[in-house]
Amino acid sequence: MKINTNNVTLKISAGKASQFLRNPIPQVAFSGRSNVGKSSLINTLLNRKSLARVSSTPGKTITVNFYDIDSKLFLVDLPGYGYAKRTASEQAIWSNLVDGYFTKNPNIDLLKLVIQLVDSRTGYTKDDLDMISYMNEADVPYIIAATKVDKLNKTERKNSVEKLVSNPVLREGTTIILFSSETREGKDDVWNEIFKYAEK
Repeated sequence: MKINTNNVTLKISAGKASQFLRNPIPQVAFSGRSNVGKSSLINTLLNRKSLARVSSTPGKTITVNFYDIDSKLFLVDLPGYGYAKRTASEQAIWSNLVDGYFTKNPNIDLLKLVIQLVDSRTGYTKDDLDMISYMNEADVPYIIAATKVDKLNKTERKNSVEKLVSNPVLREGTTIILFSSETREGKDDVWNEIFKYAEK
């Protein structure tokens, strides 16, 4: 896929399922808990500093953000989960919106890949595993991006990878990429996976 990653716009921040875009181009979604580094990863991929807003208050914004890349690909930023201070009504909004992305998305057949972000320092949370289990059941293709690896020393990196790979919930053969928005480690690997799946 030939694509100009500098030609990018935020097409819409959808606060309800009826706003999801119908443009017939592939979608790649980003999933993860609040403060795992989704905005930083997207900004790194697109060589931007603040296209995807890094919130000072994790979990504050509950929208599905569609980034149009050269009119050939949507990068879809799903709202983060697991934010403890979110009220019951906010949790319900989050649940309806994320569930809606997978069940009411008019172009769900164009969802090529979910990039599931996991903090490399803490490993899978219960919410992470619940999300992975859902994707297993729904037969959604996904890879794991282990974020913030620049915070780990060599031994910690090795232990982190071993725990990530060995979790029984993970689909067999799942790709795991070590990623850092600080050092840009893993950026090319993430793009390679995006292009591989988007072209299927």
